[in-house]
Amino acid sequence: MIFDFIRKQFIDVIQWPEPDETHLVWRFPVQDQEIQNGASLTVREAQLAMFVDEGKTADVFAPGRYTLNTQTLPVLTNLKNWDKFFQSPFKSDVYFFNTRQQLARRWGTAQPITVRDPDFGAIQLRAYGMYSYRLGDPVCFFNEVCGVVSHYTGEQLEEQLRNLAVTRLASVFGESSLPFLDMAANQLRLSQTMAEGLAQGFSHLGLVLENFTVESITLPDAVQKVLDDKIAMGIVGDLQQYTRYQTAKSIPLAAQNEGGLAGIGAGMGAGVSIGQTMAAAMQTAQSAPPPAPAAAPAAAAPLADPQTRLAQLKSLLEQELISPTDYEAAKAAVLKQITG
Repeated sequence: MIFDFIRKQFIDVIQWPEPDETHLVWRFPVQDQEIQNGASLTVREAQLAMFVDEGKTADVFAPGRYTLNTQTLPVLTNLKNWDKFFQSPFKSDVYFFNTRQQLARRWGTAQPITVRDPDFGAIQLRAYGMYSYRLGDPVCFFNEVCGVVSHYTGEQLEEQLRNLAVTRLASVFGESSLPFLDMAANQLRLSQTMAEGLAQGFSHLGLVLENFTVESITLPDAVQKVLDDKIAMGIVGDLQQYTRYQTAKSIPLAAQNEGGLAGIGAGMGAGVSIGQTMAAAMQTAQSAPPPAPAAAPAAAAPLADPQTRLAQLKSLLEQELISPTDYEAAKAAVLKQITG
C-alpha cells in the first residue's frame, strides 16, 4: 500500500509511449501527482514536449532523454521564481506534440466559386485536391489553436484548414487570367501558387505546409453541357461526310423494320445529298445576291428513278458505308418496285 501511495503522489518518468496517430496534442496525466527533482523526461522521434505553468508556455524539448532540474528547465525555473534550488516536488502540465506529417488530407469547395472567364464570361468553378502538413511550432500552436486541453486531434483542425484553402483558391482564381480550358494544363502552376499563398496562413497556426495539390477543376452541369456540344461540333468537322456516316448507320436499323429498306432505297438520293447541299449553302451564303421576290412554290421534285437509286446504293457499297447484306436487301426492294 505504501508503494502505491508513493507512485500516486510522485512522477519519476514522463513520456508518451503509444501515441495515437490522429492526435496532434496529448497532455501527460499529472492530475494530483507531482514531479520530483531528477525525474526523467523521454521524447521520442516525431514528438516534441512542452511544460506549461498555469497556462503559460515554458520549456520545449526535442526528441531525447532528459533529467529534469534547474538547468534543463530554465524558463519554468524563472516562472516559478526558483533561485538556486529546485523545489521538489512541483506541479506543471506537460504536453506532447505529434510532429509527424499528416498526409493525404482532402480539401474541396463546398460551394462553387464565381470567376470571370475570357471564353465563357462569368462562370462558377468547383475544385478539390489534397494537402499534407505537420506541426512545427508547439508554442504557437498551443497559444493560437489548442490551448489548455487534454488532447487535440487532426479532425478538429481540418475544417479550419479547408476554409483557408478555399479562401486562397477564390483569390487565386480572381487574380488569374487563365481561361478555364487552359487550367487543366496549368494545374501544377496553380498548385504551386496555392502552396505559396497558404504557407503563411499555416505558419500563423504553428504548422508547416508540406504539400498542396489541385487535382480537379470542374464547371457546373449546364455550362459543361454547352462545352460538350461545342466539342462535339468540332469533332463532326465536315458536315457532308458526317451526314453520309449518319445515313449509313441508319440502314441496318431500318432493315429491322418491315418496309424500312424500301423507304431507304427510295429516299437514298435525298439523304446522301443533304450534307453537300448544306455545305454549299453555307459557303455561298454571304456572297449570294439579294433574294428575288417570292414566287409560287414549285412542285416537289420527283424521286430519283430506279436506275439512279441502284447506282447510289452501289456507290455506298463501294465506299463501305453499307454492308453487302444491306446492299442486297435495298437493291431487292428497288427491283421489286420496277417489276411490280
